Amino acid sequence: MEREWWGNSMKEVGMADYRLLTDEELEEGLQELSGWEVRDGWLRKTYRTPGWAHSLMLVNTIGYISEAAYHHPDLEVGYAQVTVKLQTHKVRGLTRLDLELAKRLEEVLLWKPEEGAALEGFPRAWVHGKPTAN
Repeated sequence: MEREWWGNSMKEVGMADYRLLTDEELEEGLQELSGWEVRDGWLRKTYRTPGWAHSLMLVNTIGYISEAAYHHPDLEVGYAQVTVKLQTHKVRGLTRLDLELAKRLEEVLLWKPEEGAALEGFPRAWVHGKPTAN
């Protein structure tokens, strides 16, 4: 076990948390993540938004979730898109931490009320994720 700072206290962290994923584990994880890809050693996805205000809301949401998870992505922000790039910086590679955060981001960032629910949802185009093109 290794000890590292976690907020204002020390936490014991198992080295398994930082074990690089095998190609098979990564492929299996990607099957659960629509639109995510691995490129240049990063797990990445671009989310399209209706415009600047929504891009900023998306960035803030990603920041909140990432801070709660204590695992932080790199972000590329444009007028109507946000690209999330995940990698476990400590080992400069992909670990289960990256897959877990990607799954949580998908759950929250693409959530919309079900049709017929009491909540109506945003009346126009909303955030959606598509495979990155560049």
